[in-house]
Amino acid sequence: MVHDAEYFRKRAAEARAAAFRRDGGEDGEIAGQLALAYSALARRQNKQLAESEPTIPVDVEA
Repeated sequence: MVHDAEYFRKRAAEARAAAFRRDGGEDGEIAGQLALAYSALARRQNKQLAESEPTIPVDVEA
């Protein structure tokens, strides 16, 4: 199953919200770590997308 950056951004936001809802403790810490992981995956997907997009050559001699 392949997910795009938007999917990971949404999951990161959900995990971040869950981390703030918790009253501390291990559950909040785990949710915070999960939010960081999803954010990293979203950044990675964005980077891969940017590298794979073809560039349009610009002819400066006009």
